Amino acid sequence: MSVTEKVKSRAKSVGKTQESARAPDLPLGRILPGDCIAAMRSLPSASVDLVFADPPYNLQLGGDLNRPDGSHVDAVTDHWDQFDSMAAYDKFTREWLTEARRVLKPDGALWVIGSYHNIFRVGAILQDLGFWILNDIVWRKTNPMPNFKGTRFTNAHETLIWASMGEKSRYHFNYRAMKTLNDELQMRSDWVLPICAGNERLKENGKKAHPTQKPEALLYRVLLATTEKGDVVLDPFFGTGTTGAVAKRLGRQWIGCEREDFYRSVAEKRIAKELPLDESALTTMQSPRAAPKVAFGAVVENGLIPPGSTLFDRKRRWIATVRADGSLECGGKTGSIHGLGKELQGAPSCNGWAFWHYETGGDIQPIDAARQLYLLAAED
Repeated sequence: MSVTEKVKSRAKSVGKTQESARAPDLPLGRILPGDCIAAMRSLPSASVDLVFADPPYNLQLGGDLNRPDGSHVDAVTDHWDQFDSMAAYDKFTREWLTEARRVLKPDGALWVIGSYHNIFRVGAILQDLGFWILNDIVWRKTNPMPNFKGTRFTNAHETLIWASMGEKSRYHFNYRAMKTLNDELQMRSDWVLPICAGNERLKENGKKAHPTQKPEALLYRVLLATTEKGDVVLDPFFGTGTTGAVAKRLGRQWIGCEREDFYRSVAEKRIAKELPLDESALTTMQSPRAAPKVAFGAVVENGLIPPGSTLFDRKRRWIATVRADGSLECGGKTGSIHGLGKELQGAPSCNGWAFWHYETGGDIQPIDAARQLYLLAAED
């Protein structure tokens, strides 16, 4: 089978979506309590479209970590990240990956994220189990925690592995949507995104609810790239529910596994507040180019101009709707902020950042204002 055949987007019929939505054996929209391995064993085989896993990293931290001024660093010292040995961690990894493989459909896929502490061990084990690595994605953090001791390089990235069920297995990839999200440039395997901070960071009693909460923009990109509306996404390490919140927003079904009562409670409250996008905003570009520092898709996936928002030119001759992949729709025509602006004006080119405007707080501003907000947030 050629590469083109393997990555060709599979058609999603209404019947398939309805079948997923009414599957009686799947606990859709629920967080399963207890150990994730036991929880996954309760799920039917070949029933899940995508697994996104953010397992314990086994950081092997010895003692407290302090800044040069003596203040304490809020690092990951929770019991769920502690294993007696590498062998114990490998055994745990093999067991949960085995169950993930069992519940995935033949054309399903796995995403797993980790740091240098664990990702290479996880990668070797998933290959031993028959998974086929499609990409390793480097998430480069715009605002990483510094190395306070100055004894090593700053750990400024994490690695995601995207894998199919086997070398010749089919899988799903929304190539066109990813290109549109990246201002009509092919999406690369290095993703520059800020860590979870500000209003997005969940807190209880003034303290972080979870030490390793992932940014919603990261899950947004993963789910938009490799799932379709109605697909079932399983997160075996659900934490405070980032996967579920983004899945609900994008019209995907979700199942979580989480053994910590506190995290389940936080996740349930968070997801209950999440509103799904309407049908028009969920529609993404299907098929028919130095990269900018910020793509409009980054502004969209970070919620500064969320899908479903209305954009317009200064004279309000054209009104466009923002879609989930960062494309715009206006009067039946679709395209990027630059491409659609160019087409509507019949112009040889268009700077979409200056052409399109949006309303915020009662003021009318060019969408470049949202880009500047994104840049400011990334610098914090």
